Amino acid sequence: MKAIHKYRLEASDSLNTLHLKHGYQVVRFEYLVAEKGLFMWVEEPLRADVPTCTAAFRVAMTGKPVAMDYEYMDTALDPFGPEAYHLFRVEVELAHASLSDDKPEMVHHAA
Repeated sequence: MKAIHKYRLEASDSLNTLHLKHGYQVVRFEYLVAEKGLFMWVEEPLRADVPTCTAAFRVAMTGKPVAMDYEYMDTALDPFGPEAYHLFRVEVELAHASLSDDKPEMVHHAA
């Protein structure tokens, strides 16, 4: 079996680090007006024997630079404002290198 879980992400220079089930798949990224926040929905296996992995994501606003190695995933729009937020997956090795530059790690769990 599998399920889709919802995670709140922050748009900043810091990484959003999650502990997801191996084989996860990002299925949606959206700005929710009612909650005034950015959310990512992830399909994950429910089997207890599937190990978790560390996944890092960066949310950047339009025009903000990101590393060439970041993998673009999706864009969320604020329907009542001019903002657009872009979701990138960051390889775990890059995430650890970025965290070692004294940037705080943000850990979010399912909402």
